[in-house]
Amino acid sequence: MDMMAALVLIIALFAVLGAGMWIGLGLLAVGLIGMGLFTSRPVGDSMMLTIWGASSAWTLTALPLFLWMGEILFRSKLSDSMFRGLAPWMDKLPGRLLHTNVVGCTIFAAISGSSAATCATIGKMTLPELKKRGYPDAMAVGTLAGSATLGLLIPPSIMMIVYGVAANVSIAKLFLAGVFPGLLLAGLFMAYIATWALFNRDKVPASDMSMGFMQKIYESRFLIPAVILIGLVLGGIYSGVATATEAAALGVAGALGLAAIEGSLTWQKFTEGLVAACRVYCMIGLILAGAAFLTLAMGFIGLPRHLAEWIGSLHLSPFALLMMLTVFFIVLGCFLDGISMVVLTIAVLLPTVEAAGYDLIWFGIFIVLVVEMAQITPPVGLNLFVIQGLTKRDIGWIARVAAPMFFVMLAAVIMLYVWPQIVLWLPSHM
Repeated sequence: MDMMAALVLIIALFAVLGAGMWIGLGLLAVGLIGMGLFTSRPVGDSMMLTIWGASSAWTLTALPLFLWMGEILFRSKLSDSMFRGLAPWMDKLPGRLLHTNVVGCTIFAAISGSSAATCATIGKMTLPELKKRGYPDAMAVGTLAGSATLGLLIPPSIMMIVYGVAANVSIAKLFLAGVFPGLLLAGLFMAYIATWALFNRDKVPASDMSMGFMQKIYESRFLIPAVILIGLVLGGIYSGVATATEAAALGVAGALGLAAIEGSLTWQKFTEGLVAACRVYCMIGLILAGAAFLTLAMGFIGLPRHLAEWIGSLHLSPFALLMMLTVFFIVLGCFLDGISMVVLTIAVLLPTVEAAGYDLIWFGIFIVLVVEMAQITPPVGLNLFVIQGLTKRDIGWIARVAAPMFFVMLAAVIMLYVWPQIVLWLPSHM
């Protein structure tokens, strides 16, 4: 019966998603099928209570606020200012202004919490400038695709909020745990660019800047708005003054204030940002509700227990289990977006992960990093679609030029396994 139930649910899930149904509604439909065919539980009451519980959690309040903050910044002049402030400092590094993709995404990721928003904002800033200066399109686009995934790893992160709610772990500790891995990954991206530049000197345009140290310092004034906003959001969380939700509210207020000061806040942009944030949150909320009900249905049927028993019967070492999960999430990422992947699988996998001895905070960062890799794998790599909208290039070409960044992230996964304190040191000392 369990194998039959699993087969029916898998076929139903692929059928509804393949038919183009909204993911949240598709998950609800598959949960209904599972509950109706394989359990005697009252479906209506279970669905009502589960959907309400999944959508009314106080922790989720931070999600629409961070989304709104990202939308405000996306419509402001902050991105242009960031390029002016960063470019003078990147010009002497091997690879020169290609590093603005990485550093720009790192800074914006510490403000927005969204990979897609980071990709779109920094892409609009850097791609035209790099093209105008003669940098190779393949490197400009590829490094942007990879670097924009930092929007999920560097706090505040929407994905960490979703994982924290699903796994019932501290979101503040997850934010702390993401700091060093995010900086490590940014450093690895910059190391890749520098290595490429050393072997391809003829493809890197000559410097067109001639600034002294004090001139660079003066140009850095354009980074002040970003630094203020990062200080408001992350400073509030790490100092213990504000919870993640309160810090998100501070971030929205700060973003509105900065946009008003620089003169880019209009009533039209205010309403457009609010509507866009509401639209995205409603999509995420529907996915969370559908996944919660499907998880409940699978729990009644007994699938999580049997899956955990099956994985346990393989007697995998912790490293082999991690590699299997890495491959599993990468394959899953070819068909689902990151949030759907997390909410669909966490409840099923956590017992096995805990039995293998993994810390749930560490595992959360691992999940976010692997979901990042799925952001640049076709056919459902979200960053690939964003860049396609910016460049009008073929999705296959974008995936090919982003492939080296995929392997850089795979190296980061192995490094986090070998040195778990990269993740765990900061949460345990603050």
